[in-house]
Amino acid sequence: MTNFYLSDLGLRCETGREAEVKPLSFELRIQFTYSWIPLFFSKPNPVCPADLEPLFEDKIFRDVCCNREIMALKIYCRSEKNGCKEQMSLQQVMEHLEVCPYFEVPCPLGKCKEKMMRKDMSEHLSRKCKHREITCEFCNHKMALTELQKHKDTVCPAFPVACPNHCSFSSILRSELSSHQHDCPKAQVTCSFIRYGCSFKGLNQEMREHESSFASEHLRMMAVRNTTLEAKVEDVKSELMERYKVLPSLSSRLAEVETQYEEMREKNRQLEQKLVSMQMLMSTHSEKLLEVEMELRELRPLRAMREEVEALRGSVENMRSIVSSLDSGRVGSSSGSHTLGSLEQQLSRHDDMMSVHDIRLAEMDLKLQVLETASFNGTLIWKIRDYKRRKQEAVASKTLSLYSQPFYTGYFGYKMCARIYLNGDGMGKGTHLSLFFVVMLGEYDALLPWPFKQKVTLMLMDQGPARKHLGDAFKPDPNSSSFRRPTGEMNIASGCPLFVAQTVLENGTYIKDDTIFIKVTVDTSDLPDP
Repeated sequence: MTNFYLSDLGLRCETGREAEVKPLSFELRIQFTYSWIPLFFSKPNPVCPADLEPLFEDKIFRDVCCNREIMALKIYCRSEKNGCKEQMSLQQVMEHLEVCPYFEVPCPLGKCKEKMMRKDMSEHLSRKCKHREITCEFCNHKMALTELQKHKDTVCPAFPVACPNHCSFSSILRSELSSHQHDCPKAQVTCSFIRYGCSFKGLNQEMREHESSFASEHLRMMAVRNTTLEAKVEDVKSELMERYKVLPSLSSRLAEVETQYEEMREKNRQLEQKLVSMQMLMSTHSEKLLEVEMELRELRPLRAMREEVEALRGSVENMRSIVSSLDSGRVGSSSGSHTLGSLEQQLSRHDDMMSVHDIRLAEMDLKLQVLETASFNGTLIWKIRDYKRRKQEAVASKTLSLYSQPFYTGYFGYKMCARIYLNGDGMGKGTHLSLFFVVMLGEYDALLPWPFKQKVTLMLMDQGPARKHLGDAFKPDPNSSSFRRPTGEMNIASGCPLFVAQTVLENGTYIKDDTIFIKVTVDTSDLPDP
């Protein structure tokens, strides 16, 4: 903002006296081209180049009045050098250039790069442009002018071409050239009786003379060929007759062989069935024999322990009877009291021994129960009673999951169990029954191959007559920690969170007497012996 005084401007009043000196304030506006503005603000603390006053970006605006004055200026068309004499305001320049006949524009055809005045465009497109569309005068096909000559020289079907044999026909349509080759008098041809032995080759015009002069020779060749063919036909007939004579015997022999083959197949099938049944029976007997041996091994120390416990109980009872008799009698001597004290110590020692044996006996009973319910053939049949109660406990988050009894792939094989979530787990929580497979810490893990790679089949048994069991199978992922050698009591469970929907389970015949059956099968066919 700059202050001026009237006296400074040399202004006076009408009476000729100097006007009262009063300060006059106004805003000084300086005009710049727009392209200069970024240059000013690219420096720190920008100032006006005219009066060195500070510049502020929000104080800069477009001068509409100045723009209107500039746009109203009269100018000549920029195509004045080409002959345009039009004058117009600067605002009308762009509208004029859209229709100016002297304005240079490019050719609308993409391949043509030439520019010409708008008034010459029609002549350029019709006569001068090398890429203009033109019609072939022979076949009326439309194409660019640059492709016309190649079209005539190579593919135009109506273009006249010369005979390659240089016959009297000097001009032939390209589409008729192939048919002309058959009739051209100078074309090289082979005698049609070549299959009968004639080796003549020559021009078309010579072939007619050859056929007329060699007609008898051609007939002779045909007769010889016919005779040869008749002899071959007779030979074939005789050979066929010989084969036809032995055909009935061959047919009967073939029928006998087919009958024998069917009989052998039936016998083989029966033998295979017997072999399979014998193998199953032997496998069952072997398993039962191993089970009996294992039970005997477990029962021998158990029986001995029970006998020892019974003997201890008898001796304890005898001591108790002696103690009671001593208490009832009048034993006043020191020797009697000494005997009573020793008997009480012996009784206490025997009681302690009986407690220890009772604990060991309970452990052996529990181990025996586990062995009685365990499976050693890789198959688990898990009976889950009180389904409704256990399901309610799972919904109430009291008992989320249940573990089955352990089962094994063999007496010295992998130790495994199943884990079930009656109200689902993970993605199946609240909607499905989730079933998982668990690899447990076994006594013979050091002798087994790891990771665990056997195929596992999980199945929900249908207790109805249809026996529509629901199952799923998977091959273990060797990279998963669930199938590596266990370092704790058991690995992380792996299986099916969406094993079966609860609606399918509870509306079918899978629950009977409030009980469900789960079957887990581990493939042991390719499992090596430890």
